[in-house]
Amino acid sequence: MSPTILVIDDEPPIRRLLRTGLTTQGYAILEAPDGRTALEFLARQKADLIILDLGLPDMRGHDLLRAIRAGYPDLPVVVLSSRDDEGGKVEALDHGADDYMTKPFGMGELLARLRAALRHQLAARGERPIFQVDGLSVDLVRRIVRVDGAEVKLTPREYDFLRVLVLNAGKVMTHAQLMHTVSTSSDPQYLRVYMRQLRQKLEADPERPRILLTETGVGYRLRAPDDEPSLKSRAASDTAPAGSETSP
Repeated sequence: MSPTILVIDDEPPIRRLLRTGLTTQGYAILEAPDGRTALEFLARQKADLIILDLGLPDMRGHDLLRAIRAGYPDLPVVVLSSRDDEGGKVEALDHGADDYMTKPFGMGELLARLRAALRHQLAARGERPIFQVDGLSVDLVRRIVRVDGAEVKLTPREYDFLRVLVLNAGKVMTHAQLMHTVSTSSDPQYLRVYMRQLRQKLEADPERPRILLTETGVGYRLRAPDDEPSLKSRAASDTAPAGSETSP
């Protein structure tokens, strides 16, 4: 569930630098040394953002940019190029680049520009870059979770579970949907474990949840900002003793 960035650059040291800097920030990385490999990646797996070097060995970077924009119009592209002339920047932006940085570059500035591009993508899809309800704040770009302003550390699996619920806030996510998304196990008991851990970290009273709600026998729902928690949904069935329910 981490945002996936496709790095298209023919220089191994640059790819290595980006791989190190981006993975430590929680991003998943794909690497392509040329345009053909990049297009093959895009045809078979999803990317959330592209970092593109215009100086590729097999095709003009601008031609690849046009091909990406034609096939994937909503996919953010940040150009990372050694060309710092105004003409090159204008051409890249005219061909659909969302941002343009020149080499050498600072990792801090690059990360900020990536976050901005991802925020714009979320806004274009109608999703909130920062989700807030009842003291809980989830920054989907920075992967930061706060409760009443204080940052809360989640495990990667806990965050993936929460992120799915955030992206579907107000909707009931069935056990099967959640198992497919966040668990490698086929045992629904794992969902109860994750939910219990999240409630311990995010709810003021884990025994009487107001945000992370159980739809008994169906699944779970994250309360949307404009929802009022119902007594039925607030039933903390996940805190009941093991074996006291017929369904997870």
